[in-house]
Amino acid sequence: MVLTAGADRAVIVWDCDDGRQIHKVSCFHSTVKCLTVLQRLDVWLSGGSDLCVWNQKLDLLCKTSHLSDSDICGMIELPKNCVAAAAGKELIILRLKTSKDGTEWDVFEVKRLLDHQDNILSLISINDLTFATGSHVGELIVWDALDWTMQAYECNWDASLHVDPQQEIKLSHSQNKISIQHLASDEECVFAAVGKGIYVYNLQMKRVIAFQRTAHDSTVLHITKVPNRQLISCSEDGSVRIWELREKQQLTAEPVPSGLCL
Repeated sequence: MVLTAGADRAVIVWDCDDGRQIHKVSCFHSTVKCLTVLQRLDVWLSGGSDLCVWNQKLDLLCKTSHLSDSDICGMIELPKNCVAAAAGKELIILRLKTSKDGTEWDVFEVKRLLDHQDNILSLISINDLTFATGSHVGELIVWDALDWTMQAYECNWDASLHVDPQQEIKLSHSQNKISIQHLASDEECVFAAVGKGIYVYNLQMKRVIAFQRTAHDSTVLHITKVPNRQLISCSEDGSVRIWELREKQQLTAEPVPSGLCL
């Protein structure tokens, strides 16, 4: 089954085999902006002006009260029956609780993280212990999934590359040029769609190890990691591109300027 949501204030359940609509839930008071499935608890969540918890029969188990002035735009599952929800520039940690017989559910706020300076646009799980967020002003934050502390922070993409300004055109500091629209990860690196470019951030080294500053003619909207050290990106310009991450030989200890090739 596949769940979809849209501006029509409805969630539709589809059969993957024949494309048939199985169920439709249309009791929402605002646009449903995100969905996520909690495998460990066998429930799914919808996010918008509220966060709602549903079972597979589409019964509403519980919902939050007003969490933020901004709608929830992304959610991921965390350990200990927790969820991270992005609302504006706030990252809200919520915990789900259920009775022993599974008939009564509750969702309550545990912590609110206010480290981002602008709206969070992307939120991904890296592994069971780590997750990451990206903001409208180009902030990448790597978080501990157990205690929700900040593990790494990157926002100055030019400085992290040690690029000669004679060789590379500097990123404009206008927000639409440096916003992180999407993140992906292979547990070793985080791949960030920053403005028109793609950047590879190594989690162990805590720095950018490769980049393609102008990967597309307009903002990169989505990237995904595929086997054989390849990435696929798509953009507002209507193009889809495949990239290969290559290691370059270097004679000095300076970081490699660019390691993404088309």
